[in-house]
Amino acid sequence: MEEDILIQISNRIKERRREKNITVQELAVRANVSKGLISQIENSRTVPSLIVLIDIIQALEIDLNEFFKDIRSKDSPVPILIKRKSEYEHFEKEYADGFHYQRIFTQSITQSTVDIVILELEPDASRPMVETEAFEYKYILNGEVEYRFNDEKIILHQGDSMLFDGRIPHTPKNLGITTASMLVIYFFEEKK
Repeated sequence: MEEDILIQISNRIKERRREKNITVQELAVRANVSKGLISQIENSRTVPSLIVLIDIIQALEIDLNEFFKDIRSKDSPVPILIKRKSEYEHFEKEYADGFHYQRIFTQSITQSTVDIVILELEPDASRPMVETEAFEYKYILNGEVEYRFNDEKIILHQGDSMLFDGRIPHTPKNLGITTASMLVIYFFEEKK
């Protein structure tokens, strides 16, 4: 399955779950899977089998045709997309305390998928080093953030930006005493 379609499916599961005020744990019980698996699927970290995907959709009490409506591949014509601030999707990732993400939009563009989010880091935010199958662009909106890459540390201030290969283990740390925020753009390359 194409990366952009997987991200769209992940986002739709999360959106529908939240619309129905169902917790990750409740959905996991209804679909007879683990809470961790639901979290990984919602954050595009794993691909569910077709049977598991159908079980999750049915656990959300959504018609399959309705669920897959408007999910487009990269070859579909791209409409003009406008997303208002009030429509940004809030989400969390596993093993990360104090990280508040807002997805602005996800759209396949030519040979890649672009995923744009706003990341807010609390002063005590923490997570282990991670790797992403994408190039990552970071723009510091406010605050002071230290990015760690293996043994290297880079400090970024408001207005600084950085582009790097997300396959290099990395993690950010807020150096301030108030919440820092950044614009994050993930560029997922098309796999050949």
